[in-house]
Amino acid sequence: MLHAGIPAHERRAALRAALRSGRLLRFPGAFNPLSAVLITELGFDGVYVSGAVLAADLALPDIGLTTLTEVATRAGQIARVTDLPTLVDADTGFGEPMNVARTIQTLEDAGLAGCHLEDQVNPKRCGHLDGKTVVPVQEMLRRLRAAVAARRDPNFLLCARTDARAIEGLTGAIDRARAYADAGADMIFPEALADASEFEALRKAVAVPILANMTEFGKTELLTTSTLESAGVNLVIYPVTLLRLAMGAVEDGLRRIATDGTQAGLVEHMQTRSRLYELLDYSAYNSFDTDIFTFRA
Repeated sequence: MLHAGIPAHERRAALRAALRSGRLLRFPGAFNPLSAVLITELGFDGVYVSGAVLAADLALPDIGLTTLTEVATRAGQIARVTDLPTLVDADTGFGEPMNVARTIQTLEDAGLAGCHLEDQVNPKRCGHLDGKTVVPVQEMLRRLRAAVAARRDPNFLLCARTDARAIEGLTGAIDRARAYADAGADMIFPEALADASEFEALRKAVAVPILANMTEFGKTELLTTSTLESAGVNLVIYPVTLLRLAMGAVEDGLRRIATDGTQAGLVEHMQTRSRLYELLDYSAYNSFDTDIFTFRA
């Protein structure tokens, strides 16, 4: 009722098992805990927490301005409400290797199933913008080794993201992916690949699972789940989709209120009170009150 019914360590083990299944796992990005409840109810495989979305929620650009505390707090709030595994964007690890180690343990404590660390220079940029810079391979390997050493739950998933495709080409991204897997990364996230053929090339190069980012308005073609599965991708995220849908509806609604002087014309497009209460499981809270708070011997 108040929290997920499945402990974090079991959700992590479930994610590991699902990645071994050979099927494509779908992780939509939750922009708040309530959207994570909806993702769970509609039968997806997991929940993703995007660094870009967390920054946008604070009215900040995605350029490394958020802190570990802000990310861990919000991601933990989201992981709290779902029995699905939750994967979070940990940017560059929030500092030097010792900071990376603290990041991993903080995210474990927050109930996350895993995170991804990237090889951009800190402060980073959105992965689908131009002007990115990546650190030397050895520096990223130090980040990954710190993460592996700090991890207490062996099932906490460590994903290595490389932004090298836009800078060093596909060959450079593949070389980095191999090195990151050798350093202990459980999964590889190749950011901003162009199309399915590039995912296929990466699949042939590494033995660990691969994550695909299907973000809108980016450099990667929006591929279907069947195409991704055929290319050998193991997990797909839709990081900003729900936030974009929500904010688009919010902006349209505000314009209508400003123009019409009333929200009456928008009511048919709104989630109803009864549906909201259903998602919140209001009836369970009422039963709790009836059985315990108002109980009389």
